[in-house]
Amino acid sequence: MDGLAASAVPLTGGYQGQTFAVTAGGEDAVLKLYVKDPGRAVVDAALLQLVNGLLPVPRILDLKREGSWEDPPYLLMERLPGVNLQVYLETAGADERRKVGTQLGELLARLSGMPFLTAGMFRGGELTVEPFGKADLEEYAAGLGLVHGGLVEVFAEAEDLLDGAGNRFCLVHSDFNPKNLLVDPETARITGLIDWEFTHSGSPYADLGNLLRFETDPVLAGAVLSGLRGSDLGLAEPLVELGRAADLWALLDLASRATENPVAASAAALVARMADTRTLSGDRPDLDVVH
Repeated sequence: MDGLAASAVPLTGGYQGQTFAVTAGGEDAVLKLYVKDPGRAVVDAALLQLVNGLLPVPRILDLKREGSWEDPPYLLMERLPGVNLQVYLETAGADERRKVGTQLGELLARLSGMPFLTAGMFRGGELTVEPFGKADLEEYAAGLGLVHGGLVEVFAEAEDLLDGAGNRFCLVHSDFNPKNLLVDPETARITGLIDWEFTHSGSPYADLGNLLRFETDPVLAGAVLSGLRGSDLGLAEPLVELGRAADLWALLDLASRATENPVAASAAALVARMADTRTLSGDRPDLDVVH
């Protein structure tokens, strides 16, 4: 790590690693240490190289592939400009939110357009896909301690929707939401998509479901959906419900950790509403501009 400043400022975000703002070679940089999952460093580096030029991701400045608990692997990246999109949207007007939503739809289309042969987690610098094992939503929920009778009907609805949409797999960021996006506050231009630590091969609807999981703004959501429908990916309908169906696995995992943070608590409350209503929407607002 030659050239790094002696001081490092911790950054929020990231669960498998520790992330810091540093200075390297006279420019601002981001240093991510892979303490919990050392093997993920080379995967994240390969992913950034894969999407470079297609998505707004940082340049890699340095990579340490192997290490120990005391001296872990790391990834050193340029620090992208912009502010956190979640903060920006709190005061953005309708025109700005529409502009952001259109760009988000374009980014989702680019992710969905990167195909893989099977669903699974990436391993190693060659991005080998380790297939997910056979799984059942009902068994998965029970294993997490989420036993709600009404969820059985929700799971059946989700499986029917996804079965009818085909069996295509693509690159899934898996945490595609405003807290992991950067925006230029002067132009409303998306400048960064960060935190790729959960990225895998999966459903082309999963990232949409993550983005709209707690969304209540029809302006932003409508622009996202219009952008996706304007692509040549041939995505199935209904888009919003397919997104919610593909997001169920991640939502259940988050809900099982309800006591850890407010976002997980919100996920648990949403799962409870889904069980009560026996629907995927769980009384979430209708964000779709096409019916």
